[in-house]
Formats: sequence, C-alpha cells, structure tokens
Amino acid sequence: MTEEIIISGFGGQGVLSMGKILAYSALMENKEVSWMPAYGPEQRGGTANVTVIISDERISSPIVSSYDTAIILNQPSLEKFQNSVKPGGRLIYDAYGISEPPKRTDIDIYEINAMDAAAEMGNPKGFNMIVLGALLKVVPIVDIDDVLKALRKTLPERHHHLIPANEEALRKGMEIISKQ
Repeated sequence: MTEEIIISGFGGQGVLSMGKILAYSALMENKEVSWMPAYGPEQRGGTANVTVIISDERISSPIVSSYDTAIILNQPSLEKFQNSVKPGGRLIYDAYGISEPPKRTDIDIYEINAMDAAAEMGNPKGFNMIVLGALLKVVPIVDIDDVLKALRKTLPERHHHLIPANEEALRKGMEIISKQ
C-alpha cells in the first residue's frame, strides 16, 4: 500500500501542520513516510502545499507528479492540482475557498464545509483538523488514535489543553464529508 497525497491552500490554513501531523501519525504506525512542504514567501496568505507519501514499503522518491488524493482548500490550488490527481483517485475540497468546483468525472470528488463547521464549533483554528478528519474517513490511512498521539508529540506542551478540541474537530470532519 502506498498513498501519495497533496494538501494545498493558503498559508495560515494549517496545510503544513496537517501534513506534518499525518506524516508523524504514519511514523507512529511504523510506516514509511515522506513529508515535503512547499510555500510562498508569505507565512500567511501566500500559497502553501505539502506532499505526504505513506507506504508499507520504502519510498523511492519524495517527488511525484500525480497523486492518489488531493486536499484542496482554495481556487488557485484547485486550478494547479486537480489535473494531477490520478484517474480513480480522490479530490477533497472545502467549498468555502472554491468559486468554481472541480469538474472531473474520472475521480471521486468529496466536499467538506470545514470552514463553516469550524465557525459553528467556535473553533476556527480547528479547520485543518476537520479537513484531516474528512481525509481519514475517505482514506483511513492512519488510525485516529495515532493522530491524537501525534498531536501530543508535535504540539508544544502549553497547547495540550487544545487536544480535546482537536479530537472533536477530527470527528466532525469524519461526519460531515460528502461525496459529490
């Protein structure tokens, strides 16, 4: 099993954090992992993406040109990466950042209203965990318990009080994702 994933959006949406937590979760499950971030010069507001490869076998290269799954959080990312999803693959997008939804018919397309859900939960910073939960529902590549362990390892201890809210956000994403 090998899963090649691209997560892309604006800086500040938690794109890189989401990829890091996913990668760390897979490492905790003794899987082979590649995590390769890319971002523009702006920390917030610039474009950001991260490629995460998770495999049961050694990964020969962290550089891929097509993906099994794309998580798309804004229109520029959709325009850049939707055609890079392999036929039969998956595209997950948050409707809030997309003005013209994906049109491909050879992939499975899922919509999640993560921005709205985060606002309803009173947890705008939980946006990326809602999206990560949606991914885990569609592609259960790592166990949610390992994601929570990864949060404990990657978050500074002063933020550990936020782990229950992050767990709630993960589970919310698993509930609200819908196939188009």
